[in-house]
Amino acid sequence: MKRAVYRRPNKPMVLTVQRRERFGDLEKVEIAEPVRVDRATECHVTPDDVAARMVDYLGRQGDFLTLEPSAGTGQLSKALLVAGHSRFELVQVERHIRLAAGLDKFGSVVNRCFLEWSAEVAGKVQFPRVIMNPPFSDVRKHVAAAVSLMGRNGHTEAPTLVALVPVTFQHGDAETLETLPVDTFATARVHTKLIRIRL
Repeated sequence: MKRAVYRRPNKPMVLTVQRRERFGDLEKVEIAEPVRVDRATECHVTPDDVAARMVDYLGRQGDFLTLEPSAGTGQLSKALLVAGHSRFELVQVERHIRLAAGLDKFGSVVNRCFLEWSAEVAGKVQFPRVIMNPPFSDVRKHVAAAVSLMGRNGHTEAPTLVALVPVTFQHGDAETLETLPVDTFATARVHTKLIRIRL
């Protein structure tokens, strides 16, 4: 091969570049701090697509007082708001202080253990809608506590609960809506399903 192909005859090796005096004001980029969840909380964050389907299974929007027990990072609450449900009809219960602090943008927050709180308010409040991803180790207690708070609250439609539970969970009034893939939760090797209970 000829050496001439590697040369740039009669061409400058340096190019002049016009200097810009100012680029203008750049918009400040804020990076949200990631939510760190302690293993002791048993918080398994519901994937966005699963949360959206759970909201669809719950039913139409309206002035339905809605409960999210053990709200965690607020994935189900966020899905409710995206679907058009009102934040003023949403009650979230979360015992973990740091997680509860991040939930107020979605609706009202009760920073308590759900099992203790539900025992205190039973008979004093009725929730026509409940959406939940309860701790898997105490799933039966949490679902039973949620069912005890369900009621029409002036509506004609039957109270409805939609929950993400282990596939082994059984309840006499529950219908299985779908079985979720094994890899739904990266941190939990539990086979799960979505159920609905109408009273």
